[in-house]
Formats: sequence, C-alpha cells, structure tokens
Amino acid sequence: QVQLVESGGGLVQAGGSLRLSCAASGRIFSKNAMAWFRQPPGKEREFVAAISWSGGSTRYADSVKGRFTISRDNAKNMVYLQMNSLKPEDTAVFYCAVANTMLVATTRERYDYWGQGTQVTVSS
Repeated sequence: QVQLVESGGGLVQAGGSLRLSCAASGRIFSKNAMAWFRQPPGKEREFVAAISWSGGSTRYADSVKGRFTISRDNAKNMVYLQMNSLKPEDTAVFYCAVANTMLVATTRERYDYWGQGTQVTVSS
C-alpha cells in the first residue's frame, strides 16, 4: 500500500517562500511520476507541478512557472515543492500524488494515490 504524507505548509506573507515535502512509502515510488496539486477555497483541485520517475522531466502550471520548483529524491522516497514569490492566490490545500505512469502527467485521472494535504495560506 502506498502512503503519502505532506508537510511544510503554513502561513506566509506575500513574496515569501515555503518548501513542501512529501514522504512516500510503498514499493512503487521510484518507478512512478509524482505531482503536486492544489485546491483553493471553493474551487476544484488543480495541477501545479509534476516530475518524471527519474526526475529528468518536469512540468508546471502556467500560474506557478518560474516561481515553483518540483524535485524528488528517490533514495529517500521524498518529493519536494519549493515555492517562491508566493501570492495570495496561491492559498490552497496542497496535495502530493503518485501517478500510474513513469512519465510526467498533468491530469488527475493519471494519479492513483493522494496524500491528506497541507494548508498553505498567503497573506497580502
């Protein structure tokens, strides 16, 4: 069974930074793409960033490109999301997820396992 536990969320002022971490357990981690999604208050869950199983390929939502960086450490079963220049519109619950493919994927349907989420709140 795959378990994902996110951490690192919190309250930050606009322009600040946060680093989210996702600890994964289970045998499939190193052979699967991973991603971060987020769900703003009252809105649908949306794609943020994804990384291939090797870490060699990444993809970002246009809204975070140039500000967020996704990375992974397969030896530690960890995925990270470095978030810089945060904006109030980044406020959301952030989720990490494991894909059913080794390649980068941006749609929720490609992700089989999800964490419980971590709250990120950006004040203006």
